[in-house]
Amino acid sequence: MRLLSEFKTFLSQGNAMDLAIGVIIGGAFGKTITSLVDNILMPPIGLLLGQMNFSELGVTLKPAVDLADGTHVSAVILRYGAFLQSVLDFIIIAFCVFMIIKSVNTVRKLKTTQEEAIATPPSEEVMLLTDIRDLLSTQKSA
Repeated sequence: MRLLSEFKTFLSQGNAMDLAIGVIIGGAFGKTITSLVDNILMPPIGLLLGQMNFSELGVTLKPAVDLADGTHVSAVILRYGAFLQSVLDFIIIAFCVFMIIKSVNTVRKLKTTQEEAIATPPSEEVMLLTDIRDLLSTQKSA
């Protein structure tokens, strides 16, 4: 019963919900990037390389065979093209995540700098210099 209670506490905390949302958004983001690579980036690259479809690139290690009893043994193919496509997907996803994190860190740094500027009163020297400037400006006016 205690295990069930601890599990209920875990689920009611925000961490489990944040993790679930992150996984769902990450999956959707990954599918979007895969679609970008498969449908937008790879066709022009394949066209430039001579009508080549990267996902079909491979080396046949053992050709397909039809046996005497009528069974078919599929070919053994090392599909390096699909691997290259997955690597390209990963690089694009990693770059997008990097840019998102970089943007968030920049905004956080800007916000922290603004909060520090607002929260920190001017130093005593700055206040004295401000007073001197104000006195000098009033003397020139007179």
